[in-house]
Amino acid sequence: MKTITIPGLEKEVTNLIQGSDYFKPSVYEKVCNVLDRYVAIGGNTIDTAHIYCGGESEVAIGMWLKERNNREDMVILTKGAHHDQTGSRVNAEAISKDLYESLDRLQTDYVDLYALHRDDPTVPVSEIIEILNEHIKAGRIKAIGGSNWTVQRLQEANEYAAKNGLVGFTFSSPNLSLAKANEPFWAGCVSADSSDLAWHKEHQFPLMSWSSQARGFFTGRFSPEDRSDSDIVRVFYSDANWERLRRAEQLANDKGVTTIQIALAYVLNQPFPACALIGAQNEQELQSCYEGSLIELSEEELNWLENV
Repeated sequence: MKTITIPGLEKEVTNLIQGSDYFKPSVYEKVCNVLDRYVAIGGNTIDTAHIYCGGESEVAIGMWLKERNNREDMVILTKGAHHDQTGSRVNAEAISKDLYESLDRLQTDYVDLYALHRDDPTVPVSEIIEILNEHIKAGRIKAIGGSNWTVQRLQEANEYAAKNGLVGFTFSSPNLSLAKANEPFWAGCVSADSSDLAWHKEHQFPLMSWSSQARGFFTGRFSPEDRSDSDIVRVFYSDANWERLRRAEQLANDKGVTTIQIALAYVLNQPFPACALIGAQNEQELQSCYEGSLIELSEEELNWLENV
């Protein structure tokens, strides 16, 4: 499997990252089957978060890591400081609380990649960078990033870090997919647009996309007439996206692959380091993602798919 390099991390990161938002100890056999098969095709990076399944996702991953005795072989990406019913939690206390709890659940003393799950633009980046650097210095975090952070805030944070001799963000995890979002899927979420992609290209800044395959938009399950899934309708139904789907179908036919594999290849062939978070739940879905990750698209093909 192809890999990218994240500054601050010695291990390479595979460009397919296994998602875990359905992992729980109660379905531990399924967790093991998915992770074992993912590793078997060359994957080494697992995405999780403090809030996934009320923390059970991290618990299940910790069980698997301990049973397989492979912690040093794996890259763990977890996220913290998500808002709760009281509002924003992007502050030193919440960041530390969530990190310590995540480490305990994962049965490890460090995470390779730590991302803030949301941003709060009212909080100065100085406060955020300072607390994250305390954890980096203590060895609890190897590299830091922002999930659903704008490139403007990432830039501001990294400028502060550079001025003060601190470690800045070295990866970002917004939504990026061939189907462009009409509006955020959830409040506070960020989808990369053309100007964001230009920034990532200029800085060669690694991007790890969630919902990289647009939540199944390219599987053939949806049509303009079928409005049964209100969230997919709200976020992805547009004339431009139907045309992108048509073009992806055409290119897939030309290359002898599936449409959803073309959608995945769109994310992975960006002109900067890019990874895709995948939600594969069985061997067939894993194999489809793996084959899609091997497809090479030219700049002309990328532009033709996207620019409707």
